[in-house]
Amino acid sequence: MEQRTTQAVFYWPVRVYYEDTDSGGVVYYANYLRFMERARTEYLRSLGFEQDRLQREAGIIFAVRSVNIEYLRPARFNMELEVSAQVVSAGRASLEFEQQVLEADRHDDPLCAGRIRIACLDAGSFRPRALPDYIVKEI
Repeated sequence: MEQRTTQAVFYWPVRVYYEDTDSGGVVYYANYLRFMERARTEYLRSLGFEQDRLQREAGIIFAVRSVNIEYLRPARFNMELEVSAQVVSAGRASLEFEQQVLEADRHDDPLCAGRIRIACLDAGSFRPRALPDYIVKEI
């Protein structure tokens, strides 16, 4: 499985491991957030933005500000998934992502969907800081 981007939507492959599931073999609800976090990180990486370098060189970090998530159908042990990440709005110091967790071969019926707002913060003070222009230009 490889990452792919289609029409400004980034997709990251995830396989459901036993550790991701509850005793019934269904993905534990909080793990969908982990899958989404990985997809956002890999999306930024695909654009050339490594978060450790941003912290070290630009003095910024990203933190989740808010999450709105809907669990639509269960993902189960050993399923191949794709997690999408798409920036739907950019504020002065924030990004809003629309994300879905999908079966790898079936994109018409999401398992989970969410909107996640990410704040750009000063790495030292944890106060809001404007997104660098070079990031806004790429997203």
